[in-house]
Amino acid sequence: MWGNPQSLNGLTSSLLALALAVALYHIGRWALNLPVLPLKAVAFQGANLDSGDLKPLEHVTREELADVVRKEIKEGFITVDLVAARIAFMKLPWVRDAVVRRVWPPGLEVILEEQIPLACWGSAGLVNLQGEVFDAPCDSHLPVFDGPSESARDMVRHYDVFARLLHPLRQRIQKLTLSPRRAWQISLQQGTVLELGREQMEARLRRYARLEGSAATLLNRRLIRVDLRYPNGFAVQ
Repeated sequence: MWGNPQSLNGLTSSLLALALAVALYHIGRWALNLPVLPLKAVAFQGANLDSGDLKPLEHVTREELADVVRKEIKEGFITVDLVAARIAFMKLPWVRDAVVRRVWPPGLEVILEEQIPLACWGSAGLVNLQGEVFDAPCDSHLPVFDGPSESARDMVRHYDVFARLLHPLRQRIQKLTLSPRRAWQISLQQGTVLELGREQMEARLRRYARLEGSAATLLNRRLIRVDLRYPNGFAVQ
């Protein structure tokens, strides 16, 4: 081979092509890491990501957003990791979902869907409309859910049904309790406690809604506790 000029020329060409490819690879990596297109701005917008409806951010603060940008978004327009940026924003307590995308002129658009709290989850955290528990301070105006850790979604579904049945009575749920044995209890804002038991909860609550006024009038006082677990009536205290 060494005495064959044609073979030597072929080998030389191959080595030069390999060297050029390696050089171009490293130049490309170097160029991508240059701040040729630095991020000029990061714009934030609140929205319902399912419907696309825009809405202002109510709970996520500017300070929290600026802190994420400062700590997590350090690269340029081309090299910024959009997946990592999304994960960083979703770690904020009031963020349920996030979309991060590049926009021109070189910047990022961050669309955040905030949590919508339905109830306090025990003494720690909140539960949203989807039955997801998240870490945020409880609002005293919200009802309280007290149940097993895995029951949040089930409690949201039942709360919607119970609240709708009580609405004509203008009675609001202050606390909804689900015991480890799956027995339901409702504490109303006016102080009445309703024992619904483990089955036929909706039918039992309908019976209460139908007869509550008559029972209160007959007793001439506010009902303290109503046990609805009887098949054809209820006991009051």
